[in-house]
Amino acid sequence: MKESEIIEMFLNEFENHKLGDDAGFRKLNDSWLLITTDMLVWKTDVPDFMTPEEVGKKVVTMNVSDIAAMGGKPLSFFFSLAVPRDIKKNILKGIAKGISKGAKEYDIEIVSGDTNEASEIIIDGGALGIARRLLLRRNAKPGDVVCVTGELGRPLLALLLWLRGIDIPKEILEKAKNPKARVEEGLELSEVANSAIDISDGLSKELWEIARASEVKIVIEEEKIPVNEKVAEMSSDPTKIALASGEEFELVFTLPKERTKELSFDFTIIGRVERGRGVFIKRRDKVEKLPILGWEHMTGGLDDKLWKI
Repeated sequence: MKESEIIEMFLNEFENHKLGDDAGFRKLNDSWLLITTDMLVWKTDVPDFMTPEEVGKKVVTMNVSDIAAMGGKPLSFFFSLAVPRDIKKNILKGIAKGISKGAKEYDIEIVSGDTNEASEIIIDGGALGIARRLLLRRNAKPGDVVCVTGELGRPLLALLLWLRGIDIPKEILEKAKNPKARVEEGLELSEVANSAIDISDGLSKELWEIARASEVKIVIEEEKIPVNEKVAEMSSDPTKIALASGEEFELVFTLPKERTKELSFDFTIIGRVERGRGVFIKRRDKVEKLPILGWEHMTGGLDDKLWKI
């Protein structure tokens, strides 16, 4: 079964849940308590160009990014660690240093942890946060503009180059090894945006998540997608790579166009929300349905033979 099918099966069995967004949420006085969890499996999620310290920090970033996408301030990090019995001490020490470094960067406390034995390294992280106003995938409104922070494509291009044994330029490798969660941007967006999601699995897939949850139509313009300059230089199909590149941890958000003037950070308007259903891309004068690109667990991993560089 694919990841999406497993999630759907579990949601159908749960009678009382607040799942389906980047983080779960529960009312807490006049605010919202946010809870998220995100797992990293060494065998499938860690290319050998990453150090154990970078892996530990990334687990923190992954979870903090979920809080940011909900418009929240991260407060705490917790984790469970499963390792083989013969694990090397330097790997464990590197992971610990990375988790500590991530907690310091995002100014959060490490509040709980657990360890167990397994056949491979698994780090299951989690984060708590607080929000005054929630950003939900289901709140995109017809008339909103669709925006994204940052530039896209580097993590996927780094992975494709690595799979083919090609040297990875430093500027491409940087984001794959050391991504950043958009915490301050998320806090600003909580005041003005209607919906948001972080790019963990790819821009294309995240746009479809918003469109389905909000029951709207999203139309983006190919020429407005913020493809990283080096990705555009090195790839023969940079748009596809930008649409599919996961673990970017940039924020995709929708809001009325007039409210974009209230934002202090850099972003790109890539499209609009309309009445209807689905996600579409405008290429020159032609509008076509956008395929769901990006990562999904349980599908056999990334087949780099399907990608051009």
